[in-house]
Amino acid sequence: MKFLYRHRVFLGFAGILLSVALTFGVCFFALSRTAAEAQRLTVVLDAGHGGVDGGVVGIGTGVKESDVNLAITRMLQAKFEDLGFRVVLTRKTEAGLYGLATPGYKRRDMERRAAIIGSETPSLVISVHQNFFSLSSRRGAQVFFRETNPLSVRLAADIQSALNGMPECVKQTSALKGDYYILNCTSAPAVIVECGFLSNEEDEKLLLSEDYRGKLVQAIAMGALSFLASSAAK
Repeated sequence: MKFLYRHRVFLGFAGILLSVALTFGVCFFALSRTAAEAQRLTVVLDAGHGGVDGGVVGIGTGVKESDVNLAITRMLQAKFEDLGFRVVLTRKTEAGLYGLATPGYKRRDMERRAAIIGSETPSLVISVHQNFFSLSSRRGAQVFFRETNPLSVRLAADIQSALNGMPECVKQTSALKGDYYILNCTSAPAVIVECGFLSNEEDEKLLLSEDYRGKLVQAIAMGALSFLASSAAK
């Protein structure tokens, strides 16, 4: 696959560093930063919703999903940039990408996101969302992938594994296939990360915590780096 050949040098280096980190307990992120700087790879981060499309709302506080998405995406941007990656955001502000809020705005918003992704050659695409379910006891982070993209399947599995490893994880979950516009608009490894359920009071409280958001971001980044490193052996 072109993706693997294009990044073979980086991935080989990253794989070596990952092996050293796991063997000697050296800080994973510090080592990976050096690898990323060897060849700056692009990560596209997509903060879901925005503007008049606020997404779901928190059951206790009424917080808008779009605001939580943007806050976590900004933290992910800082993390990946600190690791040496070039980061592109689809949505940079609270506003949507649709222009005027006239009929068809949702379609225009999604098409604009796809155009931004299509203008890049990303190594990864990560779309950040929050979940909602009628049963309020439902909790936890869930990653979605496009079934027909093997790289997306692997990326989702690695990120889900890292999220499952968080101390706050209440249930071990497998990544799931999903037929979503943002996953279908690119051939690059792309996933949707539903960080938690705003329909659950415990999850909502965690998602509003700066400390917990930081843990989420670290897990997502670690999963992404694991995917890149393991690709060196493929």
